[in-house]
Amino acid sequence: MGTLTIRLPDDKHQRLKELAKQRNVSLNKLMEEFSTVALAQFDLESRFRVMAARGSVDAGLSILDKLDRAFTKQSK
Repeated sequence: MGTLTIRLPDDKHQRLKELAKQRNVSLNKLMEEFSTVALAQFDLESRFRVMAARGSVDAGLSILDKLDRAFTKQSK
């Protein structure tokens, strides 16, 4: 397991400690959770970009139009 030391402004450090306490986890666990989310988002974006490069612009726009229509119907 690796160790990472980061420097944060005191107020941000305090707020993160409070958030960890509210979630009933250690500050270390909170940072681990944040890093997991950040890496998952990075992986998702990377996969999306690879798929987008292989795909058709027209097909992609058509799918987005379908989603837009579906969400518009749901919100009414």
